Amino acid sequence: MTDLIHVDEISDSETETIETRPKRRPDWIKVRAPSGETYEMVRSLMRSKQLHTVCEEAMCPNMGECWGSGTATFLMLGDTCTRSCRFCDIKTGRPAPLDWQEPNRVAQSVKAMNLRHVVITSVNRDERPDGGAPIFAMVIRRIRQLQPGCSIEVLIPDFKGSRHALKTVMDAQPEILNHNVETVPRLFRKVQPQDHYEWAQATLSNAKEMDPLVLTKSGIMVGLGETFDEVVEVMRDLASWGVDILTIGQYLQPSKKHMAIDRYYTLEEFEALKQIGLELGFKWVESGPLVRSSYHAEQQVRQLSQLNHFRLREGA
Repeated sequence: MTDLIHVDEISDSETETIETRPKRRPDWIKVRAPSGETYEMVRSLMRSKQLHTVCEEAMCPNMGECWGSGTATFLMLGDTCTRSCRFCDIKTGRPAPLDWQEPNRVAQSVKAMNLRHVVITSVNRDERPDGGAPIFAMVIRRIRQLQPGCSIEVLIPDFKGSRHALKTVMDAQPEILNHNVETVPRLFRKVQPQDHYEWAQATLSNAKEMDPLVLTKSGIMVGLGETFDEVVEVMRDLASWGVDILTIGQYLQPSKKHMAIDRYYTLEEFEALKQIGLELGFKWVESGPLVRSSYHAEQQVRQLSQLNHFRLREGA
């Protein structure tokens, strides 16, 4: 423990090493190992349809739990991202051409899994003026054809703030439009150097303007070097943009090459953030160490439906 070491006996470089050394993971962060019959079924289906999931590509800690219950978040537009965010384990580089048959394969998988709620996300495709938005619209419409009654949540890129690209997605009328702000404005260039806070604002506020009935959603990671008060300020911004659903989770470093964890938030801090979020007017706040953007997504939809905050768009 550093409090047993006399600081005057350590050089500046050694002090920096101690201060930046990865923190020991708290006991309350426990990840279930992937296993089980349903998990293997989902895994086999993804391979047979040549599909990607953000669960695998981003090394999500909840993959065992979600796949074990028959749910998964589909990753579209390929498996290579044009951005290099320092928290993300998805590979970066020059992506392959878009696969226009991908929406049909995703929809077939949704039907095979008999899903009642599906989450669709993607890598960034900044080499395209439309950011790949037409693929999102195609998959929404195809799922409605093959699996009527399944609610659709799309976790989209910011499309560099493009209103035209966003409208392409919104015209297909997803039930939930999700875009994660990820971190506080002060850390944006450090955490996600090709992103801009203003693009996130445009995406979320314009989505609500284009379709006032859509549920909008966003997420924040904590433990990247932000302060508690900065997190609350971002929550205030999101509330002012009309965001309905908020997720807050602990950043976990995928590998040593990624951004280091600044600190672990306590369970009490996560609960405090949840209460603040509810007081700010969010319809739903999911806050906890292992919370990720699509964690408990189906439960959110069903409970919000019971509270009349959600409308299924059958035949849209």
